[in-house]
Parts: sequence; structure tokens; C-alpha cells
Amino acid sequence: METFKAPFKGRSLLNWMDWTASEINTLLDIGFQVKAEAHRGEIHQRFLGKTVALIFEKRSTRTRSAFETAIGEEGGHPVFMSIEDIQLGGKESIKDTARVLGRMFSAIEFRGFKQKYVDELAEYSKIPVINGLTDDFHPTQALADLMTLKENFGELKGRKVVFCGDGRNNVARSLMIIAAKMGIDFYVFSPEELFPDKKILEICKVFAAESGSKIEMGSKIDIVKNADCLYTDVWVSMGEETLKEERTKILAPFQVNQNLMNETGKKDTIFMHCLPAVKGQEVTEDVFESPASRVWDEAENRKHSIKAIMLALI
Repeated sequence: METFKAPFKGRSLLNWMDWTASEINTLLDIGFQVKAEAHRGEIHQRFLGKTVALIFEKRSTRTRSAFETAIGEEGGHPVFMSIEDIQLGGKESIKDTARVLGRMFSAIEFRGFKQKYVDELAEYSKIPVINGLTDDFHPTQALADLMTLKENFGELKGRKVVFCGDGRNNVARSLMIIAAKMGIDFYVFSPEELFPDKKILEICKVFAAESGSKIEMGSKIDIVKNADCLYTDVWVSMGEETLKEERTKILAPFQVNQNLMNETGKKDTIFMHCLPAVKGQEVTEDVFESPASRVWDEAENRKHSIKAIMLALI
């Protein structure tokens, strides 16, 4: 079996709050290593004999595909578990499920609603747990986003990323945390009622003070001036479908369109989206399909960054 010295063996990734900039850079380095290996057509078996439980309460394209292919290509065995397949939080408590899985698997991925579920899985399983998305955070997406930014701009420190839309959602929160850690200036362009909550802002401003980055909110278009990247996400997240009409009305002025791209004043501003996208709502099709769009690089980087996380933790 090919050996790989996991720098953070046994650790979990629940969000980015307890990770340092140096540690995040280590994960990025591994991500670029495995991406280069993949593009050269190399075959490695670094997960041979390893099994990973993939728990999904929410549907997924990129997260499930990234985990399953990354594990399988490295000789490991992914076991997909929907809430129809196991007793998670129903007949059996999260604590008990965690203790069973911890005796059988090398690691656990969880994609669902409640952050407390992924936290409990990590506490009681005693094996690495990776947050594949909760209502609060989406850390694996944020690492893929950093890979994409670094590919485009090289140095991350001092770059300006503007998140346009619902500033309270899990992607915005995770991006704000990791940006603050890495010295990236992070701005939110949204209506005031959808600014990130004060608690997460206060936490991120402490990180930003240490790294020298800026964290700012605004509802006026001039906030996108000099942005290196305009980023958006769907206006209605899974579980919030009843709010569609209300969200569409208040978020329409924050759509990423060519006019907004022009307002940055920079010709090399890129567009990013975690996907899936509702073209014609949060982003227009011309921007989504434009040369400025990096959505497919970003989607591919989900796989390489997730493989990097598992190599580092398992």
C-alpha cells in the first residue's frame, strides 16, 4: 500500500474556525498535488483498506460525486447512507449511530440540516468527521473556492471577494470565515435584513484583525468596486422553498449580471457559484456562460480539495 503521511490524522473538519492559515495552506498544497496527479493520469491507492460512511440527508451532485470518486480512485470503499437507509436521529440517537460507525469506518462524511448532528458525530465516533454541508456551514465548498481563486490570482492575501445575495447562508458564512483566516477581503452585497448574523461577524472580525483582511457588508452597488471575484448562490436554499416569492422580490436588485460585473471596474474580475444555479435569478445566463465564469473549475476542485481533506485527516 502506498503511504501518505496525513498531517492532521484523526482530526475532523466541522467548520474552519479552529483551523489556522498555515493548516489551510497545507490542505491547498495537497489539493494542488492531487489535481496535478489526476491531470497526469496517475493512479494511486492511498485509501486501500479504508472505508468512509457517507451520510446524506440532503440531495447532492458535487459533494456526493466528489467523495465517492475520490475515495474509489484511491482504492477505498465509500458507503452511501441516506436517511431512508439508517436510523439517524430517529429510532436511534446520533450519539449511538456515531459510536457504531466509529467502530466500523475510517471516517464519516455528513451532509444534512443540523450542525449539531455533525458535531455529535465527531464527538462520539472518535474518527474523523467531515462536514459535507449543514444549514450553518459548507467548509468543503470554501476550500474548493480557495483553490479556484489561487489558480486564477496566485497570491490570496489582499484579494477582494464579494458575495452577492443572501449573506446569511452556509456558503457565505464559510467563505467569510476562511477569507478572514487567509487575509482575503470579504464583502457581502445584500439587503440589510440578509446580512450575516452579528455573532459570526464578530468571530470573523477577530480573525480578520489577525490576518489583515477586511470584512464589510453593504446594500449599495459601489461595494463591488475593485472586486476580484463576484460570488453568488441560489436565493432559496433546500428547506426554504416556501420563501421563494419573498426572497426573489428582495434579492432581485442583487443579481449578478453584466452590469454588476462592469461595476467592479476591473476587466479580470471572475464569477463564481457553488452550484446548482438558477440562471435568470441569482445570475444571468450571459455571465454564467461568459469567459469570466469559473464555475466548472470550481466544481472540479470540489473533488481535489475533498480528496486532499481526506488524505490529510485519514
